[in-house]
Amino acid sequence: MNIKITPSKLEGTVKIPPSKSVAHRLIICAALAQGTSEIENVYPSKDITATMEAMRALGAKIDFSATKAVVRGIEKPAEKAVIDCCESGSTLRFIIPVAAALGTATEFHGRGKLPERPITPYLDEFPKHGVMFDYNGTMPFSVRGKLTAGEYRISGGISSQFITGLILALAIVDGDSEIVLTSRLESKPYVDITIDCMRKFGCNITETDRGYLIKGGQRLKACNCTVEGDYSQAAFFEVANTLGSCVKIDGLNVNSYQGDKKIVEICNEIVYNKTNTLIPFNLDCSDIPDLVPILTVLGTFCKGRSYITNAARLRIKECDRLTAMAKNLNAVGAKVTELDDGLVIDGVGSLEGGEVDAFNDHRIAMAMAVSSTRCKKPLIITGAECVSKSYPNFWEDFRALGGIAEEI
Repeated sequence: MNIKITPSKLEGTVKIPPSKSVAHRLIICAALAQGTSEIENVYPSKDITATMEAMRALGAKIDFSATKAVVRGIEKPAEKAVIDCCESGSTLRFIIPVAAALGTATEFHGRGKLPERPITPYLDEFPKHGVMFDYNGTMPFSVRGKLTAGEYRISGGISSQFITGLILALAIVDGDSEIVLTSRLESKPYVDITIDCMRKFGCNITETDRGYLIKGGQRLKACNCTVEGDYSQAAFFEVANTLGSCVKIDGLNVNSYQGDKKIVEICNEIVYNKTNTLIPFNLDCSDIPDLVPILTVLGTFCKGRSYITNAARLRIKECDRLTAMAKNLNAVGAKVTELDDGLVIDGVGSLEGGEVDAFNDHRIAMAMAVSSTRCKKPLIITGAECVSKSYPNFWEDFRALGGIAEEI
């Protein structure tokens, strides 16, 4: 699907979709818990659907209707399972250790860029703890054996998803475990979300100077909970407001553990000064990688040079997000330079418009949609249907706010 956007400001009220990060974790916790849990405000994006199907394959009973998931915890784990992670890195990296902890021999499938995304920490550590891989550098691959407790030495610099996956799994195996971080943990707020979600189900994790201590044999208890709004999705409208739109954003938790909550602070600091220009920024994005596409758009309209650093991991997301944002914005009149681990953005007053590619990446499509509000001419986004990965109703919400977006 290609979308043609005629430049206009956005105005009105939008209810932000529930957090995909929180929903993944609550669904997995509920599936591992004893009893039946009700999870409200679940948004059936492709990624969340993949996680629900994964937990069903492992033995959970999940009834989903409208925005409510009723989850009956796994009573008897499946002996074998085939799991399609679609394009969800969270589903893949969370479920590998969970399946291994349950002792389910599992075959994993995926599509898009997912087969290329690394699972190296598991390949290195799991054979020491009872789990073997039949893996040839891509998907499908299979995992067999039952995960055992012990010490797991993991780099914190590849993805916090590996830490989350291990925490979820090690809490239910027999025996106590320790995750020892061999380098600084990037995107730590995502692990904080994991621990908070597990706490709701009666499971406690201890953070230490070395990493995390996980008491084994914990029995998660069913609970009823609601998924809070997603700051990573709110970020698109926060930046739109900073660029001149007027959108009221509903559904956010001001006390959230989400690292992407930082977008509010960033936008408050990038304020107009007396010369009616936006102040440039220098941001270390190691803890907020999902904000990089929309921050690149923000930097494009700041007066002067902005820097995004410590974002090398974005090269192995749904696409190479650093290259994609630089290529797209430069094609319509921006001045963005790639670094190995980030971007340098020289601000311009406006963009010309033209045609760009979504690169099959939901965050690229939505970031470019926001850039259209400061274009002189229409902006065409090819492959715009990819927003369905995390925000299927994005284009409907965009139009409801006055965005002039037509399918061509």
